[in-house]
Amino acid sequence: MPRPRLESERLILQKFARRDASTLDDAIRVSLADLHQWLPWARMDYTTVDTTSFIRDSIQAWKEDRAWDYSIRMKEAPGVHVGNISMWTVSKLGKIAEIGYWVRTDRTSGGICTEAVGRLLDEAFTAMGYHKVVLRIAVGNAASDRVAEKLGFTREGTLREELLIRGNWVDHSLWSLLDREYRSLKRTAARR
Repeated sequence: MPRPRLESERLILQKFARRDASTLDDAIRVSLADLHQWLPWARMDYTTVDTTSFIRDSIQAWKEDRAWDYSIRMKEAPGVHVGNISMWTVSKLGKIAEIGYWVRTDRTSGGICTEAVGRLLDEAFTAMGYHKVVLRIAVGNAASDRVAEKLGFTREGTLREELLIRGNWVDHSLWSLLDREYRSLKRTAARR
């Protein structure tokens, strides 16, 4: 199980608690129009009850060791929810994890996703011993593709009609990063 609180240079990633409902709800409201096209849960009729339910489910998922959701916050303003990042096991036998993420609309293009995913990759490969981490990104979501590219993921191909979002089947790009590739990228970055 990963640690419930992780830090990077600018960010705090922390396990959700019930007290996070209002700040999470605010971030979703600011971002709903953008998230709506990529994520099935981001319905335009999304309510505070949905937020409360997500947090309750997230706390339970941690207890059951099946998924680890984090609130992304800036160290400079820890009271503001700037996004979510989650990790879960896809294959225990294959030691494969998947990461999903989003950042509130008024905080995009600042490298927050890249930094948060990078920090969670460190936890996945170093502390948890995963062999491979994957990202499934809706085709057309160029910002999320850029995150994968910046972190050294390899685009493996397209998963056709992977997810039903508002009555439309959406293709997803499958990206992956292997533990040895991650270690090589870390060594290269350390030499710079």
